[in-house]
Amino acid sequence: MKIAAVRTHLLEHRLDTAFESASMRFDRRQHLLVEVICEDGTTGWGECLGPARANRAVVETYAGWLVGMDPLETEKIWAVLYNALRDQGQRGLPVTALSGIDVALWDIKGKHFGVPVSTLLGGRFRESVKAYATGGFKRDGVDRVTDNTEEAARHRAAGFHAMKIKIGFGFDEDLAVIRAVRAAMGDDMRLMIDGNHGYDTVEAIKVGRAAAEYDIDWFEEPVTPEHLSAYREMRTMQPIPIAGGETWHTRWGMREPVETRCVDILQPDLCGCGGFTEMKRIADMAALHNIRVVPHVWGTAVQIAASLQFMAAMVPNPVRLNPIEPIVEFDRTENPFRQAVITTPIEHENGIVRIPDGPGLGIEINRATLTEFAAGEDA
Repeated sequence: MKIAAVRTHLLEHRLDTAFESASMRFDRRQHLLVEVICEDGTTGWGECLGPARANRAVVETYAGWLVGMDPLETEKIWAVLYNALRDQGQRGLPVTALSGIDVALWDIKGKHFGVPVSTLLGGRFRESVKAYATGGFKRDGVDRVTDNTEEAARHRAAGFHAMKIKIGFGFDEDLAVIRAVRAAMGDDMRLMIDGNHGYDTVEAIKVGRAAAEYDIDWFEEPVTPEHLSAYREMRTMQPIPIAGGETWHTRWGMREPVETRCVDILQPDLCGCGGFTEMKRIADMAALHNIRVVPHVWGTAVQIAASLQFMAAMVPNPVRLNPIEPIVEFDRTENPFRQAVITTPIEHENGIVRIPDGPGLGIEINRATLTEFAAGEDA
């Protein structure tokens, strides 16, 4: 069994209403899928977190090494590709591109053996997970307080047990939004806040102290990811648990944050940190240091399916009769191809998401969608 070809699929949709986090503006949804094709016709699918066009260039660079290799040798391939660009890319695009390839290889491996990826990772501890709704962005021309409170009410009505909102736009404005959202969702829903590293340390501590009275589950990426000492200061100077990790890549990128306890909750992204191969190492390292893992998820149904496969195999921590269960991040922002890329969408039912149980990722790609949303060369 050999790899015959590697293809990329750059998908795009221009938004009717642009939205912002503290660090990024979205006037379009753009994601990159990776297709790895074997000589016997077996096909695997993956996805890369981050800038789609840049990821595509790196994936296509890796393709020259991949063709002719055995797709079942995932550890060997990971090492070959990582070392090929190691001198220039221990983090960033070389790793996010490698992540999409690695996910596709595990999809092939599962299909080859006729089992879900979660079985290959060691076994399924669960068949479903609770989902939390991600939203609360700042939309163009829309009042944030009104928009966020209406969104919170919709998520509550849909059965979600938790919601994450975006902050980082200024202390007074952010606190007004947090206060209003908590009132709209009631006391029985969990509320998380995501700064998308929009604050400096002084302002982030001020926000954390003021927001604590609204029963915040975690404060995500309060400061820039490079400033690990600021993360540690955040943990000691305000009461809300600190989360982060979507922009830390590989076990090496995670090592210092974990060993020095920069966060209470680690958020590696499967399609950004190195794929299944590296995600398993990162989760094991976090467990060794008794740090909770809640994977970051931002992409199409390919990434959702991959993340669910990993979450199915996450060992309960602590092991007890009623363990702390993982929860899946469920993006609720506009993206018409998010679920349309697969033939059977992965949707929630009353805030619960079933984990696919078919071979590999457990999904089938809808190629008509790939054609419909294919990005032009000038995108």
